[in-house]
Amino acid sequence: MPNTNIVAVDKNRPERDKIKRAAEIIRKGGLVAFPTETVYGLGGNALDENAAKKIYAAKGRPQDNPLIVHISSHLQLDQLVKEIPVRARILMDKFWPGPLTIIFYKKDIVPYGTTGGLDTVAIRMPAHPVALELISEAKVPIAAPSANISGRPSPVCAKDVAEDLSGRIEMILDGGATSVGVESTVLDLSEKVPMILRPGGVTREDLEEILGPVDLDPGLAPGEKPRSPGQKYRHYAPKAQMTVVEGSIENQVKTIEEFAKRLETDGFEVGIMATAQTRHRYTRGHIISVGDRTAPLTISSNLFTILRKFDRLGVDKILAEGISKDGIGLAVMNRLYKAAGFNVLKV
Repeated sequence: MPNTNIVAVDKNRPERDKIKRAAEIIRKGGLVAFPTETVYGLGGNALDENAAKKIYAAKGRPQDNPLIVHISSHLQLDQLVKEIPVRARILMDKFWPGPLTIIFYKKDIVPYGTTGGLDTVAIRMPAHPVALELISEAKVPIAAPSANISGRPSPVCAKDVAEDLSGRIEMILDGGATSVGVESTVLDLSEKVPMILRPGGVTREDLEEILGPVDLDPGLAPGEKPRSPGQKYRHYAPKAQMTVVEGSIENQVKTIEEFAKRLETDGFEVGIMATAQTRHRYTRGHIISVGDRTAPLTISSNLFTILRKFDRLGVDKILAEGISKDGIGLAVMNRLYKAAGFNVLKV
């Protein structure tokens, strides 16, 4: 097992010697966790089938779950894909670098081990100086799913990565906390109407300003089969059983308070994921505000941190308030649904 080296790096001006050490590990087929603007990624050489196998093994990730490939320049894209549709070029000009992943048909240089056996490859250009410098210095595209054990809440700081992957990978570049807090949006342009396969940091509203109507994968709803292979697996889950409560704020607070009372009577330790507007209204359980409903980016950036905090508190049950699905709220609710195993109570 590798001895994991945690290296603090300046997130705005990453030190060249540290980046060179990490890039050398990537070039030699090893694994490095690094910060992006969304979550921390677990990086390996995207063109190396063995590196892809190491990523799957370190995470305990199903091998039909494709890895997102990260690039640092548009020139790299030409090496990896058969064609770049006009709509993709428009989106790249607007949202790259940034939290948007676009699906392309791959060239043979991209191994099937990276794409989960698919003829398509998911690619993005991250908006983080450490990530961009690492990819550029490595001189290869970097495959990088979230740097956590598969199924666990995604990591938004180096401490989260170390908790899951220490002893499994060679290095963690510690660039501090991420900003967006949920993974990138995954977009399929193969149909007439573009389709979001995973909502994320670029919102549906953002995309529709550029493209016109954009569909959501019907498989994002409970009980439906998703088009994106990775979406069929359990994700983001805390150790405790979780219920998401949706409805008016008044109904959410009343239901959660009554639900928590019953659970405590039955001997369960309860965690309540509230918001800044409602935290003071609960009287029982471990109450944590995930953020401000009027500033949903505060919720997305805190979400996985709060789920891991409930793990550390050792709660048995988590009751989480739902929020509006406007903007990045759609990505937040997608993650909450998955974390709860689609255990949703509408009130």
